Amino acid sequence: MGHPGDAQPDRGAIENPVINSPFVEPARHFRVVDGQVTGEIEPRRRPSEFFVPVAPPKKRSGQLTLDQFGGPKRQQPNEIVNEIRQSVDRWRRSGYPHVTATTRDLLAHWQDTERERRLFFCQIEAAETAIYLTEAAEKIGDTKALNVIRDENARHNGGLPRFAFKMATGSGKTVLMGMLIAWQTLNKVANPQDRRFSTNFLLVAPGITIRDRLRVLIPNDPGNYYRLMDLVTAEQHDRLQAATVLVTNYHAFIRRDKIEAASLTKKILTKFDEDDERFRETPAEMVRRVCRVFGNARNIVVLNDEAHHCYAPAPKDEAEEGTLEADERTQARKDLEEARVWLSGLQAVQAKLGVRS
Repeated sequence: MGHPGDAQPDRGAIENPVINSPFVEPARHFRVVDGQVTGEIEPRRRPSEFFVPVAPPKKRSGQLTLDQFGGPKRQQPNEIVNEIRQSVDRWRRSGYPHVTATTRDLLAHWQDTERERRLFFCQIEAAETAIYLTEAAEKIGDTKALNVIRDENARHNGGLPRFAFKMATGSGKTVLMGMLIAWQTLNKVANPQDRRFSTNFLLVAPGITIRDRLRVLIPNDPGNYYRLMDLVTAEQHDRLQAATVLVTNYHAFIRRDKIEAASLTKKILTKFDEDDERFRETPAEMVRRVCRVFGNARNIVVLNDEAHHCYAPAPKDEAEEGTLEADERTQARKDLEEARVWLSGLQAVQAKLGVRS
C-alpha cells in the first residue's frame, strides 16, 4: 500500500507487477517517468530516489485541476543511500570483514537457505547496513556515510544518533527490529565491555494498537518473534533473556501534572500563565517515570516504529501555510505537536540516560 500521491502502476499496462523474488536482491524494476510507473522493465535494481513535487503556482483559481491531486514530480537521486548500498554490497561479497564472531553467526543463521522461514532480502540488507555502519565502516576507512549521518543529526535531530530504515508496508519491519535487538544483545552478553552494544531497548510506537503488537519483541513473551520467526538458535534465545525491552507509545513522553489541584487554583497560583512549569514533571522526572525499568542503566538503544512521525519542526513557511485549507492547517498543527512531544521525549532520554543509537 502506498500513500496518496505516490506513483502507482498502470494496471492496464502491467499484467504481472511481481518481477523479483523477495529472497534475493532485486535485479529488475519498472521504469518511472515523471513520477509515473511505466510497463517498461530495466534490467537492474531501482536506485533510491526522491520524487519531489513540482511547486504549484502561488495563486490558485477556484477550479480544481488534476495537478492538485498529486501533480508533476521530478526524480532526484538519493546519493548517500545509493552509496551505502554499494558499500554494503562490496562488504558482503568480501565475506563480512571486521565483524564479531557473534555477528558472523547471526548473519549465517539469517541467510541459511535451509531455514523453514526464509527472511526477505530487504530485512537482511537492513540488518547488514546497521551492522556495517556500527562494526565495519570505520575500520574499512569508509567514513563518508557516518559523517553525513552525524552532520544531518546535528542539523535536524539535536545531535541524537539516529539511523532510519525505510521499508515498504508488509516487508516485515517488526522482524527487523527483532534482528537488531538480537544482534545488539548477544554481542553485549559476549563482550560486556564493548560500548557499541547494549542490552537495554526502548521501543516507541505512535499508538496503543501498534504498541501492543510490539510485545512480540520481548524475549520471554509467549509469542515472541525470536522463536516464532527463527531469528536466533535455542541456545542464543537463552542468552537473549539478558535484554530489557520496554515497549511504550510516544504519549508517555507527555509531562504529567505532579500535583492535583483545581483549574482555578492553578490559574491563581500561576497568575494565569498556562506555561508555568511548577505543577508539571521536569523532563528528567518524566524519563525516570517512563524508563524506571532500566534502573541505573545508560546508553539505551531506542527503536521508533513509524519514525516518520518523530521529527523536528521546519522553519515556518508562511507562503506554503497560506495554501492550506483550514482543516489541513488544524491537522498540520496536530501532527507538529505530536512530533514535538516524541522528539523532545527522546532528547530528554538522551540527556538523562544517554542514547546509544
